Amino acid sequence: MTLMPDSAPTITTHTIATDTIPAVEVTIRERGHGRIILLLHGGGGPLTVARFADLLAERKPARVLTPTHPGFGGTVQPDTVGSIRALAELYVALLEDLDVHDVTVVGNSIGGWVAAEMAILNNPRISGIVLVDAVGIDVPGHPVADFFALTFPQIAQLSYYHPAAFQIDPSTLTPAQQALMAGNRAALARYVGTESMSDPTLATRLGEITTPALAVWGAADRIVDTEYGRAFARAMPTATFSVIEKSGHLPQLESPDELLAHLWDFATRTR
Repeated sequence: MTLMPDSAPTITTHTIATDTIPAVEVTIRERGHGRIILLLHGGGGPLTVARFADLLAERKPARVLTPTHPGFGGTVQPDTVGSIRALAELYVALLEDLDVHDVTVVGNSIGGWVAAEMAILNNPRISGIVLVDAVGIDVPGHPVADFFALTFPQIAQLSYYHPAAFQIDPSTLTPAQQALMAGNRAALARYVGTESMSDPTLATRLGEITTPALAVWGAADRIVDTEYGRAFARAMPTATFSVIEKSGHLPQLESPDELLAHLWDFATRTR
C-alpha cells in the first residue's frame, strides 16, 4: 500500500517536566487536522506506526500525534525516564503542555501498556484508549514471548500472520540502520527490563480505569496471544474486545484498514 499524504509530518520537540521527572525532550510528529489521536509505538520504534499515522490522517479528520519514546529512534533516553509508568506520566504532562482535550490514546505493544498506565492516572483530557496487542500483565498459561532471547527473524515469525512479507535480514541493513535497531532494543530493555515484559501490579490497577477502552488483537499474534488479550480486556471495567483475523502483533502494519475501522468507530462513539 502506497500512501500519498497531503504533506510531510511536522516535527517538533517539546521540553516536558513533571513533579517527579526533570525536564525531558520529547519529539513529536504531527499529521492532519481534527479529532486528536495520540499514537504510541511499541518496541520496534516509531517507524512501526508512521505509515498508519499517514493513513489515519489521510482517511479521517484526525490530528495524529506520534511521539518518539525517549531513547528510541536515535533519541537520548534520560536516566529519569526508565519505566513504562514514567513514560505515562510524561505523556499526560505532554497533553497538558499541548493543552489538548478529548484525546484518544492508541498504543501498540508497550505503547498499549503506556496507554493503560495513562488511563489509570484518570486525566480528564483523555476520552478513550485503544490497546493494540498490548503487553504489560501476567496471564497464567499465556506468557509474553521472551523477546530478548529471540533473533529478529524469530520475532518476525511470532509477530505476523504472513511473516515472510515482513522478514528483515539484519545483515542487509546499513550500519546506521543496525545501530538504530540496536538502540531501540536497548531502550526497550531500559523501560521493561529483560526478564519479563510485564508489571505484576498492573492487572489489579487496571480495575481503576474509568475511561472507555477498546482492546484490539491480531488473531495470529504469538507474542501475546488472543487469550492474553481477552484477559487484558477483562481486567478493565470499561473495555470491549475485538479480534482482527489474518493479523498478528502489529495490525497497523499488517491490517491497517481493519485497525482503522475499529479505532475510528470507537473514537467517534467515545467523543
